[in-house]
Amino acid sequence: MTRLSLSIAMAFALAALSGCAGSPKSDFYTLSAQVPQASNVPANNVQAAPMTVVIGVVTIPDLVDRPQIVVRTGDNKVDIDEFARWADPLKSQIPRVIRADLAQILNSPLVSTYPMGGDPASAYRVQLDVQRFEAALGDAATVDVLWSVFPPGKKPLLSGRSTVREPCTGSGFDAVVAAYSTALGTVSRDIAAAIRPVGSP
Repeated sequence: MTRLSLSIAMAFALAALSGCAGSPKSDFYTLSAQVPQASNVPANNVQAAPMTVVIGVVTIPDLVDRPQIVVRTGDNKVDIDEFARWADPLKSQIPRVIRADLAQILNSPLVSTYPMGGDPASAYRVQLDVQRFEAALGDAATVDVLWSVFPPGKKPLLSGRSTVREPCTGSGFDAVVAAYSTALGTVSRDIAAAIRPVGSP
């Protein structure tokens, strides 16, 4: 190899290394449980027996069922960001957050995403059908959830729809994820109110 060829090869190698060093790194985000605004513990401070609740099937839109965080940039346009990613799938994050929120609101350690010990017939079973899970950077996050609660025994099905629009407190992805978390906290409060109406023992 001539000296000129060697110099050219070294220049290409340095350029390639420089390009790799300058590539942006991915950031990973997780949803978080929210401290409830109110408790359903009876006012007379007589604590009822802990309720058993199992978060079961959770469905989410195909558009957001991916590692990348999807944000809306127009009425008919979305951005799938390759460098802003969920640390684990939304299908596992959403039930985990709802479980943690319900455990706090209902003041029960027996809220889980899988069947627990004891009599399974005594558990409230929750299903979630997420219709919308979308946000715009610097604007707001919107969560629209159809939820169903199957009470123990022969009690009638409890169902409802929670549509929550939570403003973002900043312009970045951190603010979007925080808004999603707060919105899911509101969904959890709606489900908890159906399971144990305020003032009930």
